[in-house]
Amino acid sequence: MPGDNNAQPTNNGAQKKPFLTDIKIIRERARQHMGDGAVTGGYSADREKVIALLNTSLATEIVCTLRYRYHYYMASGIHAKSIAAEFLQHAQEEQGHADMIAERITQLGGKPNFNPEGLATRSHAEYVEGDSLVQMIEEDLVAERIAIDTYREIANFIGSDDPTTRRMMEEILAMEEEHAEDLSTMLEDLGKKGEPAAAPLSAKTLNKH
Repeated sequence: MPGDNNAQPTNNGAQKKPFLTDIKIIRERARQHMGDGAVTGGYSADREKVIALLNTSLATEIVCTLRYRYHYYMASGIHAKSIAAEFLQHAQEEQGHADMIAERITQLGGKPNFNPEGLATRSHAEYVEGDSLVQMIEEDLVAERIAIDTYREIANFIGSDDPTTRRMMEEILAMEEEHAEDLSTMLEDLGKKGEPAAAPLSAKTLNKH
């Protein structure tokens, strides 16, 4: 039964690992370091490292929210209405991700970094405005792909040391994959409607020199 430290033999004679630490030990640990809130003695991750990774993720989500909102207001053209609605929905979902991450940072005893100074540097994704509807979608797609790779690595890095944070990052990762699929479909649909693909801004900048 839970809380029984005595290993029980299985049918084949092997010793079965006890289901839980003795309940008395769990109760004693719970009363220790109560100022740590949700972080108990069983937390095995590098808390400072996890908080640092979450703050970079928070910055990424904030930058993506701002970029999507800019694209929502600046989208123009005969095909813009439905795409602008997608931009707004993505912006709201990215803001939701930022809130989830900030809440988890505080649960771990850290401080979510909302300081606008250095925001673009902390973010993995870039804030690129784009000159056309197609270019806006392309830049959003690039940012989503960056987030997907980054969040996957964070989830793998955390592993079983902090299952709550890992599950949160996997949930956000799944949403970013949906965003990327949405954006890819938008580009394909615009191509069928005659909208030309845009050259990346970096290539445009290089051509000016």
